[in-house]
Amino acid sequence: MSERDAENTLIIELKTGKVVIEMLPDVAPKHVSQIKALARSGQYDGVVFHRVIDGFMAQTGDVEFGDKTDGYNPRRAGTGGSDLPDLPAEFSNVPFDRGTVGMARSQNPNSGNSQFFIMFADGHFLNGNYTVWGKVVDGMEFVDQIVRGEPPADPDEMISVKVAADAE
Repeated sequence: MSERDAENTLIIELKTGKVVIEMLPDVAPKHVSQIKALARSGQYDGVVFHRVIDGFMAQTGDVEFGDKTDGYNPRRAGTGGSDLPDLPAEFSNVPFDRGTVGMARSQNPNSGNSQFFIMFADGHFLNGNYTVWGKVVDGMEFVDQIVRGEPPADPDEMISVKVAADAE
């Protein structure tokens, strides 16, 4: 971990292994700050991947309705957020390539809150329309194993999500 900035590295534990995400505070400072706050408060722990489209992306982060351990509602997962405010868009010229992590939102570009997605493949049609806040630097093989579905019948979850600086 020494070669990476531990304060801007996110570790997501899946049932198959750990996914390491390099967060990009220089590209999306408000989004990175919110992701870190949600991770540090434990709100992402137990949250399912509620929308997983083969060849496209895996979406998670609904801390309101997607937490398998507290208030999980499969019919509403994907419609909620957190108690933190929505964020203004931080669009950039960083492309949506395989492994890119972007912020999910409604039709309103300034509605990103807690949900995010990891790209299985390049999706350049998203460029400039969604906020990029990170990229997978290790463990993409575990992302590739996330159960597909909209929603999946038995969705995979983020067992724990930690900022590397806080990890043991």
